[in-house]
Amino acid sequence: MNKDDNEDKTIYKVVVNHEEQYSIWPVDKENALGWKDVGKSGPKAECLQYIKEVWTDMRPQSLRKKMAEMEARRPELEREAARRKAEAASKPKDPRDDLVKFLSHGDHSVEAGLRPDKTVQALKECIDRGYVHIKFTDTRGGTELGVRLDRDASDLSQAKFDDQAGNVHLEGGLTLNYVKVRCIADIDLKTLAGQGHLEPVKE
Repeated sequence: MNKDDNEDKTIYKVVVNHEEQYSIWPVDKENALGWKDVGKSGPKAECLQYIKEVWTDMRPQSLRKKMAEMEARRPELEREAARRKAEAASKPKDPRDDLVKFLSHGDHSVEAGLRPDKTVQALKECIDRGYVHIKFTDTRGGTELGVRLDRDASDLSQAKFDDQAGNVHLEGGLTLNYVKVRCIADIDLKTLAGQGHLEPVKE
């Protein structure tokens, strides 16, 4: 058997599908479903060379179309992103977002953070241990702070724990958002609520 006997003598035609993907198919056979002639036929090498010249973008047509649409919309999307960024920058910030700054200006509503029982006796036990929880109720969701009491600065002289009357003046330190602060709160024993604020500690 010589070389000529092994040569492909088949005549092919170039076909294309709906995604503009190319292939070759014997001219004497019916096209596969979804493929149509492009009008080029000849030896295999010739048909393959033709495909190489015309099929320069291997991406399916649907993908090319989608990417073209995205590219066309890019300026619009960039403008929208810029508009949103500018809108966010110009929008007044809620002062409650900076808790230390917010709670350091003026007095705020507070209540004793007590679990499971919110009672005067429970508050007294926390005070005796030297550690209380003070909840600032006018922040987002309420901010409860654990305060280590300063017994010298706190004042319990007006408190009548057994009668659940009077008030306590509590002061103590803690760290909030990496800032050392002093918490100062006056709690009415009848309601276990009152007023309080923070003072940043200068080091």
